Amino acid sequence: MQPIAQRVIVLGLDGAGNRIGEANTPNIDRLLGGGFLTYSARTAVPTISGECWGSMFHGVKPELHGLNNSIAEQKKYPTDSPYPSFMKVVKEAYPDRTVASFSSWKPINDGIIEEGVVDCAANARADREHVQSLTELIKGDNDFKLLFVQFDEIDAAGHAFGYGDPLYLEVIAATDALIGDMLQQLDSRGLMEDTLFILLADHGGGGASPRNHGSDHPQDVTIFWGCAGPGVLSGAASEPVRIEDTAAVVAFSLGVEAPAAWTAKVPSGLFEETVR
Repeated sequence: MQPIAQRVIVLGLDGAGNRIGEANTPNIDRLLGGGFLTYSARTAVPTISGECWGSMFHGVKPELHGLNNSIAEQKKYPTDSPYPSFMKVVKEAYPDRTVASFSSWKPINDGIIEEGVVDCAANARADREHVQSLTELIKGDNDFKLLFVQFDEIDAAGHAFGYGDPLYLEVIAATDALIGDMLQQLDSRGLMEDTLFILLADHGGGGASPRNHGSDHPQDVTIFWGCAGPGVLSGAASEPVRIEDTAAVVAFSLGVEAPAAWTAKVPSGLFEETVR
């Protein structure tokens, strides 16, 4: 299977649900303008970060990957699991290429991604630190293969002010500005054209409670999911996107065979037929 992109960058906006269309997001709009964007993708249930990010990375629902916040905070994900993360799958396929993860929520690097997989990891105290982490990564290795970045302050704003509150939407806008800074860095080094970008939320909020999430209410379960880069069709895929499908899209884009145990799949209509 031939790769269609030289590298993949996954940007995760924790707690953004499907509300980015309500905020001022010129950089996200510009990036996804020629690609694919849905506001009706579905995340895992319960709609908690451990379960949802776990499904995104490991390509299966929570009842199979077994992660929750408590487990991710206390244990490393087993390296012999039949449901490896896409980070592990890509690293095994490209052992000499850099796989990196920058996260403001520590359990992603410490408990959801397997030990020994990530070459470059940064657990940030503030989302803005990811811009500096990217600077350091690019200075040290322009040829990285896979990068995941998790922005946490949107979810914190949802808990503090309410999901959909004007102050919450301001934090989405501030996160978009950070993404713009990152895109500018990538562009200045000629790394945009052959990169596949995936942008998504892990969950929404405000369904059962204005300042919380975790339920199966549509406001908690429905997320945005966008993809742009080589071979991506603009418009809508012909089937619903699930958060676990992210793993299959990453693997396919880099020409890596997906593990048989994954339930993740590449949504039909996402890519041009010539690259499938």
